[in-house]
Amino acid sequence: MPDPERSERRLRPAPLLFEPSEAVADPEHFFDLESIDDPAHLLVRATELTLAFRAATDRAVEFQAIAAAQLADPRRFDRLTTADIALRAQWTEDYAKKMVEFGRDLLSGEGMASQ
Repeated sequence: MPDPERSERRLRPAPLLFEPSEAVADPEHFFDLESIDDPAHLLVRATELTLAFRAATDRAVEFQAIAAAQLADPRRFDRLTTADIALRAQWTEDYAKKMVEFGRDLLSGEGMASQ
């Protein structure tokens, strides 16, 4: 049974759109926040972006863990060691071991329910 609290966290409160290349070139530009004059609106929009980035980070970490678990799967003829995974992902080996375990939990469905 899906966890309603987890499902709520997965909702993206604000759209994360790619910014035009000319906007990215301007170091002061950040999702058009600098153009918002009303502090109340700025707070709302900045909060939406913060929540969206947190949700995106959580999801990306879950996908990293799943990929790590799949790469370390002993049934794969081309499986990687946790040291190899750590090197590829720029992690410590201890962190890679934890991510492989987390990914295995997610793949088995245990990680989804406990979150």
